[in-house]
Amino acid sequence: MRILIAVGLSLVLSSIAWAGSCPTLIRQIDTQLESAQLDSSTRQKIVALRNEGEAMHQQGKHQQSVQTLNEALELFRTAGAD
Repeated sequence: MRILIAVGLSLVLSSIAWAGSCPTLIRQIDTQLESAQLDSSTRQKIVALRNEGEAMHQQGKHQQSVQTLNEALELFRTAGAD
């Protein structure tokens, strides 16, 4: 019984951690978009991933949101726009 409670508690806490990461990543993307020198195609991809990640966050799909938002941030790195 204790094991079930521990597993349940860890799932709840990890869900909360994922949820808190999403807004931070969205703000980070928005900040980088303001000053980054990107070609229009890369900028469009980043904005699309950012919007998709925000939508997932609002739907409660926090792990998928974090993965999508990190993809957007990776595009900044590969484009050399840190």
